[in-house]
Amino acid sequence: MESTTSGATHQRSMYAVARTSHPFIEVRGEMVASAGTDAFRDRAIIAVFMLFNSLEFLVFFVAVTLTYWTLPWQWRWLLLLVASCVFYMAFIPAYIAILGLTIAVDYLAGLLIERSTGAWRRSWLLASIVANVGVLVVFKYLGFLTTNALALCEWLGGSCPVGVWNIVLPIGLSFHTFQAMSYTIEVYRGRQPAERHLGRYALYVMFYPQLVAGPIERPQNLLPQFRVPAVFDARAVADGLKLMAIGFFKKTVVADRLGAIVDAVYAKPHDQSGVSLLIATVLFAFQIYADFAGYSDIALGAAQVMGVRLMRNFRRPYFSLTTDEFWHRWHISLSTWFRDYVYIPMGGGRTRPGRRVINVLVTFAISGIWHGANWTFLMWGTLNGLYVVVGHWTRDARRRLKDRVGLSPNSTTDAAIGCVATFALITVAWVFFRAGSVSDAAAILQRMITDLGSVTDPDAWLGVRGLHVDRGQFLAAGAAAASLLGLDWLDRRGPIHESIGSLAAWQRWAVYYAFSFVIVFCGRFGAQQFIYFQF
Repeated sequence: MESTTSGATHQRSMYAVARTSHPFIEVRGEMVASAGTDAFRDRAIIAVFMLFNSLEFLVFFVAVTLTYWTLPWQWRWLLLLVASCVFYMAFIPAYIAILGLTIAVDYLAGLLIERSTGAWRRSWLLASIVANVGVLVVFKYLGFLTTNALALCEWLGGSCPVGVWNIVLPIGLSFHTFQAMSYTIEVYRGRQPAERHLGRYALYVMFYPQLVAGPIERPQNLLPQFRVPAVFDARAVADGLKLMAIGFFKKTVVADRLGAIVDAVYAKPHDQSGVSLLIATVLFAFQIYADFAGYSDIALGAAQVMGVRLMRNFRRPYFSLTTDEFWHRWHISLSTWFRDYVYIPMGGGRTRPGRRVINVLVTFAISGIWHGANWTFLMWGTLNGLYVVVGHWTRDARRRLKDRVGLSPNSTTDAAIGCVATFALITVAWVFFRAGSVSDAAAILQRMITDLGSVTDPDAWLGVRGLHVDRGQFLAAGAAAASLLGLDWLDRRGPIHESIGSLAAWQRWAVYYAFSFVIVFCGRFGAQQFIYFQF
């Protein structure tokens, strides 16, 4: 239920969290500007202290990395654990206690699961899951539930005995909750031995490069790397730094430049033309990809500099030919998490067709609400699930249609049509992700269809009037989006940061200087929050 009352305005896009002065303070579901009180201003400063795209992080990263490689191996885990605590506490210090509590519960649960048999094993697993999901519900969903309960009572004309619950959301809560749950589940399944070393288990949950926004690692990949002495490899360190540079480029040059335009349009969607909304929505598709993939590149690169390999989170998603393929390329660590721990346990695709459809839709719906406590995210997840279901239903019909019109499967034309169609469908779904409410999303989609204006007006289609930018800024945004696709195109033959190493020395340094120049002179700085930090 979508409330329009001032007392129940929690139904707004969680994305708005990422674009405010203080991204985690809510009062009765409404964002409070940091200018409201000195206390809010102070907490807002803390909240942006250790962003990857900040000078503070650069100093932190250099100091931790240099110390890491000079320490004896047996003390490195402790350095990384302390550094990870400092990194997390730079946002809201008190919330380190929440992580400490869940770490203690899951550490003990892993040991008890391994030592127990039968029903006791299931009981300890259930206790761990309840503890983790319980924390997630209290901090992330209780406000949503109480707000909707209040709205329902008001709609029915009665009074609600429950007040609206508002609390600051711990940064990255969903990510480290899911990573902790994967550990106890894998121990229960017998695929991972329980970790005896409390410090190393805590580091598995808190490893600072991927603590806030993933990738969501499995214990089989990350825990063994903390037990084996890392050997300094100059080539691996150089590749890690290159990957970080690519991530900074995606964030500062692409995502934040596009975000300035998208924010201006989506701030007042009802005042915009259909052309402006269409252009802003397409730009948002590139913005969210550049923002999240940029974070992932920085995380993977920072870890690799210290000899730790994290799983790749993106593989050229906007070159996907179907929506099903898209979800094998986008946020891979989360997609595989839901596949292994939700979809397959429900029966996956090994059941009757009707049940398979339900399994897909339920998995995508849960994935949607994982992103935020808002109806918009539920709609976004469900719509993507419908894409996958309909795609499977129509696969044979589409193949017959291609044969009838003489379109060769796997041809360049076939791939281009599939790529454009997939991008269009995914972009339509992004409207629900970005909009402040379901009604806003519906209005945006309607206006994008019915209010496209005159096709003979160049300025209308350039979107300059409605986007509140000059033509140069608009063309720069288009070039930024195109550069993102260009990076993915080059990546198809192997990771770019590794391919650069095979170039001649003058070519390598030319690339380094070019990247540095573009980031410094074309990037937008000012501690812009990462979109996925809100989750």
